[in-house]
Amino acid sequence: MDLMKFIGTSTGPRKIEYNWRDMALYALAVGAGEKDLQYTFEKNMKAIPSFGTVPYWNAVNNYPQRPAPYPGAFVVREALEREEGGIVKGLHMEHTLVMHRPIDPIKGSLVFEDTITNIYDRGEGKGIIVETKVPVYDEAGNLLCENISNTMFFTHGGFGGEAPKKSSVKIPDREPDCSLESVLSPTANMLYRLTGDTNRVHADPEVAQAEGFPRPFMQGLCSFGYACRMAIEALIPGEPERMTCISAQMRSICFPGSTLRLDVWKEEEGRAVFRLVCVEDGKPVLDRGLFTWK
Repeated sequence: MDLMKFIGTSTGPRKIEYNWRDMALYALAVGAGEKDLQYTFEKNMKAIPSFGTVPYWNAVNNYPQRPAPYPGAFVVREALEREEGGIVKGLHMEHTLVMHRPIDPIKGSLVFEDTITNIYDRGEGKGIIVETKVPVYDEAGNLLCENISNTMFFTHGGFGGEAPKKSSVKIPDREPDCSLESVLSPTANMLYRLTGDTNRVHADPEVAQAEGFPRPFMQGLCSFGYACRMAIEALIPGEPERMTCISAQMRSICFPGSTLRLDVWKEEEGRAVFRLVCVEDGKPVLDRGLFTWK
């Protein structure tokens, strides 16, 4: 298969309409608590910037409607499955959100299109990485944010393509400058799926076990949202509109009921690196994280 022919392919233009209730639901789904009224109460409400990732996996209020999440990388996945005649396993392995202006927290529309921008070759027997880009606009055509996502598929490696880019983020070999903890509720996965990520592996025990997991686990972009909210609390409390970028590698899964710890190292004013760890097993859920602000 000529994998490079998929570069430039997209899922087509789509649109999400939302209001303050969707914004509050998202905030609760990424761990906002009783003191976080700026995210959950419509009076003086602000948007958590990672709300801009919602279009990536959304299958609830998308137009044109799809019955299940369909990010751009799935265009390649479906082609691979047709060729191989079976299920091709994948892994959402890295995500970056770049903010251009704050998202209106009360009401609006998100207009977006997920386009394949590159396909990287991890080598024979190691698979491929599909890179996609999702610019998100408001109805007036203003660019709100951009999502850049990397998804790995465990097949077709060694096709002669470009090697994956390596992260330039380095976690310091010292104690973090600050750490925050946040506890996932036993139903955190079910709450987050109401924001649009209806992937059944995060809800249906039978589907999770069929894919090799003991039970449903947390959505990767839910962990990403937790990291975003917690980093704002640690570095620019009360001012989410100052965030300009958050990026992280997705390293391991965690389960509802777990405790997450965000370790932050401030490199300079306007730039910090972070790691999100599951306290129970000590494994990084997100690693090589970068958070910038103005």
